[in-house]
Amino acid sequence: MASSLILSNSFSSFPRRFTSNPTQLLLATSIPTFQNQTKYSISSKFLRPNPNSVPFSSRIIRTQTSIRDADTSSSSSVSEETVVGEDSAAFELGKQKMSSWIYFSVILGVALYVLDVAWIDNSTGFGKSFIQSVSTLSESHEAVMLILIFIFATVHSGLASLRDKGEELIGERAYRVLFAGVSLPLAMSTVVYFINHRYDGVQLWQLQSAPAVHQLVWLFNFISFFFLYPSTFNLLEVAAVDKPKMHLWETGIMRITRHPQMVGQVIWCLAHTIWIGNSVAAVASIGLVGHHLFGVWNGDRRLAKRYGEAFEVVRRRTSIVPFAAILDGRQELPKDYIKEFVRLPYFSITALTLGAYFAHPLMQAASSRLQW
Repeated sequence: MASSLILSNSFSSFPRRFTSNPTQLLLATSIPTFQNQTKYSISSKFLRPNPNSVPFSSRIIRTQTSIRDADTSSSSSVSEETVVGEDSAAFELGKQKMSSWIYFSVILGVALYVLDVAWIDNSTGFGKSFIQSVSTLSESHEAVMLILIFIFATVHSGLASLRDKGEELIGERAYRVLFAGVSLPLAMSTVVYFINHRYDGVQLWQLQSAPAVHQLVWLFNFISFFFLYPSTFNLLEVAAVDKPKMHLWETGIMRITRHPQMVGQVIWCLAHTIWIGNSVAAVASIGLVGHHLFGVWNGDRRLAKRYGEAFEVVRRRTSIVPFAAILDGRQELPKDYIKEFVRLPYFSITALTLGAYFAHPLMQAASSRLQW
């Protein structure tokens, strides 16, 4: 979802360090142009070491002499790598506050209770009425599935696009609550409808009894979740306990692809379409992949607007297609790359993925009881 910015020349004598502040790094590397000067005011706070920075080993790689030259010149110089974006999935237990996780647990419990009362419970919520209203538009399960995905995608991407203006108006935390409060019910409705009607379409193929298909599909699904959920690297921000930020991640899974959520969704859809093998699964996959492909363009646009030159550096040394930047030499994996995955968030994703697999019968039974 990396090359050096500490340039090997006479006017760059700043010490090596990993920084989570792209602006601070750009100032330290004497970049001749800075596109978004109105977004970041130059003040002494950007020249102080970041207390939240994470030490990161330096490596020798090829780079251009400046960001401007990188677009037009093929010559390169040797310099020490400094990560421009943030160190993804970094988690230090010693820096965690017990009070923050208590707040997180309380907020999560309240959110689930409100979701149940206001949307899930058929006697009090609007979920069933929403599904029934959409279902009146067509008798085709494929069409209803596409409509549900379109509604969710429009609201989700629309609110994401309006994030800057929304946060200016009501603040980061309030906007995160609004975003989640609208997106979660729509996402749940779409998932429940898919579970309940996944075998109602026209059967296109039947491979469930074929040798090794179950194992292959299981492996694809397992891998997909490592790509799907980089946004959960900071759960305290997801729940608005910490002030939500738009992150420019660069390490870990981001070295493989700049848009891991899109890649994970493609893998997940491929696995489920192979397994189910009918028109409902195929249509759902087309809709979900289409939404995430739009998210690739929209996400890059928003990051470019927010981070300017820092994002352009990350864009040049990462790729949308998995491993493309690595194969063509724009991204060189560090020798200790595996350590970027040996972190609590990735262990949590592993546990949740395994738990979700074994909980499939429970999810299917719960969805069936809703009769959506």
